Amino acid sequence: MNSYPNALQGLVEHLMKLPGVGRKTAARLAFHMVRMPAEAAADLAAAIIEVKRRLSLCSFCQNLTEHDPCPICRDGARVSGQLCVVEYPADVASIENSGAFKGRYFVLHGLLAPMQGLGPDDLRLERLRQIVVEQNITEVVVATNPTVEGNATALFLSRFLRPLGVHLSRPACGLPVGADLEYMDPVTIRKSLDGRGPF
Repeated sequence: MNSYPNALQGLVEHLMKLPGVGRKTAARLAFHMVRMPAEAAADLAAAIIEVKRRLSLCSFCQNLTEHDPCPICRDGARVSGQLCVVEYPADVASIENSGAFKGRYFVLHGLLAPMQGLGPDDLRLERLRQIVVEQNITEVVVATNPTVEGNATALFLSRFLRPLGVHLSRPACGLPVGADLEYMDPVTIRKSLDGRGPF
């Protein structure tokens, strides 16, 4: 039997729909929100509504933006021949924060996952092909995560884009900065050794 009032239980259930939020975390967040002053709770609700109202997808890169095209796509200083393909908008933010990539992006908004019913048509791949051809893209960096689905999607993309004559690359995988070898799993060590470079 549930001991929460109905309204609180409803909030917990909504919070559990967020990625990585289980029942305990959802309950902790819900109780925190209940303790918030009414004005702060209203501000939080308004911020959620506002972000849903103001954000849309960039017609070029499919990243989240308030203005179409997005600031990255409008930036004339970007390397126009380079395109980095990522899974989600958060990945664009992470790469931009690193300062390591100066080209443009294309956001898939997912990965190939047949068990979940996600196929090539769900990833806007025809739009990706159109961009590569029309924008004279010379290099595509396939920056999907090194997971089973990420690697399968990267392999599919390489076969999908190779006929267009572009150079395909993939970020190296390996040991994180400051890591101790004794604590690394065998797969990470193997990938770091497979991708070793000159010293």
